[in-house]
Amino acid sequence: MVAHFEQVTSPLSAMIFQQLGHAVSQVASGDTAFGYRDTGYEWATISAWLDLGESAGHIRWTREFSQAMLPFTKGFYVNQVGTEADEGAALIREAFGANYQRLVDLKRKYDPTNLFRHNQNITPTV
Repeated sequence: MVAHFEQVTSPLSAMIFQQLGHAVSQVASGDTAFGYRDTGYEWATISAWLDLGESAGHIRWTREFSQAMLPFTKGFYVNQVGTEADEGAALIREAFGANYQRLVDLKRKYDPTNLFRHNQNITPTV
């Protein structure tokens, strides 16, 4: 993490850690959409820059940083995953973990037309 962040492409970017712990772990994994309840921390890379012409380089650095962190990661917090168009459906499925199929069933029942399809979408079919 330190070695990769030494190559950060923008001084506006940041790496954050958030402790989950006590209250999060007292809820069963299947009781909410977020299933990784036994994880002590979550991390996020916040990439920001001012010049739109530099976007490709900053996005590449961010994706490389995320790839480098994968061996140390157990699941994903869904708010740290981009849209299906940006990240792909597999990463969104992985973010919901074992809860994904239950959420698909709920989506099929309550939103079969996929009206609420923005952000990290769960499609009403697998």
